[in-house]
Amino acid sequence: MNQQPGEYAIKELLAAFICGEIADDDAVSFPAGIPEIRAGVFLANLMHAPNLKIQTTMSAVNVSQADRMEDFDSAMDWRFHRFAEGYYLHHECFDFPAKHSTAFFVGGLQIDRFGNTNLIGTGSDPKHLDFRGPGSLGSTSMATQAGRYYIYTNAHSKRIFVEKCDYISAFGWGEGGADARSNLGLPGGGPKYVITPLCVMDFEEQTKALRLKHLHPGVSKDDVVANTGFEVIIPEAVETTPVPTADELHLLRERVDIAGRLRN
Repeated sequence: MNQQPGEYAIKELLAAFICGEIADDDAVSFPAGIPEIRAGVFLANLMHAPNLKIQTTMSAVNVSQADRMEDFDSAMDWRFHRFAEGYYLHHECFDFPAKHSTAFFVGGLQIDRFGNTNLIGTGSDPKHLDFRGPGSLGSTSMATQAGRYYIYTNAHSKRIFVEKCDYISAFGWGEGGADARSNLGLPGGGPKYVITPLCVMDFEEQTKALRLKHLHPGVSKDDVVANTGFEVIIPEAVETTPVPTADELHLLRERVDIAGRLRN
């Protein structure tokens, strides 16, 4: 994709939005192998959050002094851990979410109207799944205890946005209601936003049902409705997602995403 100055790719817009959600005093855990999330977190560290703690795979990373970040696919890659400021011992990770993480990012094979997500698989028979996912890994604990978390998906379709998840690997707002988590004694703040290539959705305050918050430039309300497998709440006025600034695009392309993954 050959872009002119001032133009941006949708993945760059998503990274810039994620960047804006991260504060200087945050401690963020995320799947480092997802370029859009990784770029957004790294961009925040460079733009306005020099004290940000980036936590994944038993290390605490800070990239604010890095000139260029080499591309990698896995959080186990040395090119990620070269920026580590410290490492966690194995037993320390059991207390990790409650003590350290203010924000977390998670994906899902399925996402329902109350922000429950499924990374286990699809199909009615758990012993013979139609499609097997990666499993819940640490997402169950992190989504339970982190101060807030974000649901991210790189596709927006009725296959992903379903009325009810076949299985739940990360508990959002259960069957709905502002007290859904407190009734279970869950300590974390729950999901804040669902971020997709079409829009950003939040949760209505009382029912905790998904509600359209931002439409990405060029996307209509009808596009979201047509690609969502349940009735999403549509306010009369919906904001447009802020586009990346020139400074954000420069840092993304020259220091964070030098391989151009966000532009492919």
